[in-house]
Amino acid sequence: MTLDDLNTLTHDDAAATLLGCCGTPWWAEQMSHARPFASTMELHDTADAVFDAMDDGHWLQAFAAHPRLGDLQSLRMKFAGNRDWSADEQAGVNDTDDDTLNQLAEGNDAYETKFGHTFILCATGVTAAGMLDALRRRLRNDPGTEARKAAGEQRKITHLRLDKLLDATE
Repeated sequence: MTLDDLNTLTHDDAAATLLGCCGTPWWAEQMSHARPFASTMELHDTADAVFDAMDDGHWLQAFAAHPRLGDLQSLRMKFAGNRDWSADEQAGVNDTDDDTLNQLAEGNDAYETKFGHTFILCATGVTAAGMLDALRRRLRNDPGTEARKAAGEQRKITHLRLDKLLDATE
């Protein structure tokens, strides 16, 4: 898809397309309303401005749109809408041993119990061991610090997906 293609979609089609980049309908709606974008830089700047206006509920919706790191079954089944992107982003777990996957599962459980949402990490290019290390470090955060960290990771993921969206068919 080109930027012109995105700009000329109907509002509903653009919102549905953008939803795959950030899993909260509110963000996708705001982005669709903000079109047309003159450049990819403007697209990214607008994404950040919309992020800055998001409330906690919107962030939690976006976080919930991600499969758990290392949960390959969840990745394949539950998240079919952005499965290919998520699978690519989590490629670091593809050849991981069961022990590391089990530790990731246990860490995810502890994280969700402590913070009330899925662990979010921009995992592109990160090994399973790196994901596990980041998860363990972030479990030491207080809720406010972790909310900011998770939101920052969501921003990174969304920006990567916006680029993938525009590169997908070019």
